[in-house]
Amino acid sequence: MEKRKIGTLEVSAMGLGCMGFSHGHGPAPEHDEAIKLIRAAHDKGCTFFDTAEGYAKGANEELVGEAVKPFRGDIVLATKLHIPENPDDLGKAVRQHLDASLKRLQTDYVDVYYQHRMNKTVPAEDVAVVMGELIAEGKIRGWGQSQSSEDEVRRAHAVTPLTAVQSEYSMMERMFERDVIPACKELGIGFVPFSPLGEGFLSGKYTERDVFVGDDVRRAITRYKKENIRANQPLLDLLHRIAGEHEATPAQIALAWMLCKEGFIVPIPGMRSIARFDENFGACDVKLSSDDIARIEGELSRIEIHGNRTDEDIIGFDYR
Repeated sequence: MEKRKIGTLEVSAMGLGCMGFSHGHGPAPEHDEAIKLIRAAHDKGCTFFDTAEGYAKGANEELVGEAVKPFRGDIVLATKLHIPENPDDLGKAVRQHLDASLKRLQTDYVDVYYQHRMNKTVPAEDVAVVMGELIAEGKIRGWGQSQSSEDEVRRAHAVTPLTAVQSEYSMMERMFERDVIPACKELGIGFVPFSPLGEGFLSGKYTERDVFVGDDVRRAITRYKKENIRANQPLLDLLHRIAGEHEATPAQIALAWMLCKEGFIVPIPGMRSIARFDENFGACDVKLSSDDIARIEGELSRIEIHGNRTDEDIIGFDYR
């Protein structure tokens, strides 16, 4: 697989978002199957694996740590922490979270340590100071933010250079194109899109007849309301047309479009089958011309997106 740089770290052009192996997208694979799948992604050239302490209350870190142990030194491993509001001792709080993650991941360092969401009461600069100390100690190789603003990126980067910003980005959510992605380009920071396929919508595999159950976050994402699935059909029609011209799938076109944007953008779709690995990693081989991109952008500018994905909706939803 093609390689890219996020900050100073080299990674595969597409990474693997591992949350779904434990929760969040319907029934998860059995433990042994999940281990086998994560290792299969590495066999196919993936060297960038993403997890978080908050995924299944740490169980996802345990799973990923076990899976990548045979090739730990050959990959870039990312995890995230939630910093409590108004911590008595910020450095101590971050270290406690990191030490717990390292234990679950069965490693003595993390390549990219993200602040999972920005804190209203903890200045970005203060977090950057702590992350700089952890880098100096060799406990992390780099750090990042998630869903941060341009101002937060710049303030933190001025203290301890950021490796990556991980935020939602896809044909369905493009707000970070306005300022954060340009800032990342200027400052040499990687941009790592989560939900690059709109929680699977851009694959074209879901219809208004699909029913999501349990802790599947799509129950709370308004793009998946029946009326919005119908209203967003023009976007799928566009993807199907371009896919037909390139002997590709809609998902591959959506990902190839993203990969064409900037060389420091590295999406991390969630994938839980060999077929999805082949499809999504295969997007790296789909070559869109400048004319293709111009045509896609022109049509996207005329398509209204209905519904969205918000943390507030996901946190506040009754999953019973």
